[in-house]
Amino acid sequence: MNNKFNVFQMDAVDFLKTLKDDSLDLVITDPAYESLEKHRKVGTTTRLKNSTKSSNEWFEIFPNERFEELFREIYRVMKKNTHFYLFCDQETAFYAKPVAEKVGFKFWKPLVWDKQRIGMGYHYRAKYEFILFFEKGKRKLNDLSIPDVLSCPRILKGYPTEKPSKLMEILLKQSSIAGEIVCDPFMGACPVGVAALENDRFFLGNDLSKESLRIANERLNSLIN
Repeated sequence: MNNKFNVFQMDAVDFLKTLKDDSLDLVITDPAYESLEKHRKVGTTTRLKNSTKSSNEWFEIFPNERFEELFREIYRVMKKNTHFYLFCDQETAFYAKPVAEKVGFKFWKPLVWDKQRIGMGYHYRAKYEFILFFEKGKRKLNDLSIPDVLSCPRILKGYPTEKPSKLMEILLKQSSIAGEIVCDPFMGACPVGVAALENDRFFLGNDLSKESLRIANERLNSLIN
């Protein structure tokens, strides 16, 4: 552990269980949601085409049935008056929203990430993704002029489903201040961590993938060395 970040390789829920109550200032995360597997099976995503089971060489699918235990742990470890952002597609949004509300989160609205480039799909290819915006307690956004459609080009190559750090930076600047702790329990290629370190936040990250841990350490250490 250093004074800028700490990253782990564990199951997301097991990782969260190691954290103290009311210890995080912001959670931004992007689980490998179950509907990704549906797209893979029908051949509507080439980025997961090497998968031979309900996972692939990069990450394991996080099943919908585990969302309640995930959200309960996220709610427990977040401080009062904080925000939680969940990246998902429209199918997962319908499932995740009531589960998050059940454990105590207030749902504000879905934000839309405009990827600017066409992505996965078969009937009308996807060019956007939802970011579900939840709140624990009550916290004002730092800039009330930001719209609910966030335009940022998607990453064409690299870690599957990788999100741009500049997109994460928008959310991070809206819902935290310098010195606060930002967490991503499904960090992937670590765009949340990059945005956190570049904006003077402490990053706490985790992923089940060994490759994710390698990439995260490499990217984050390059920012502090």
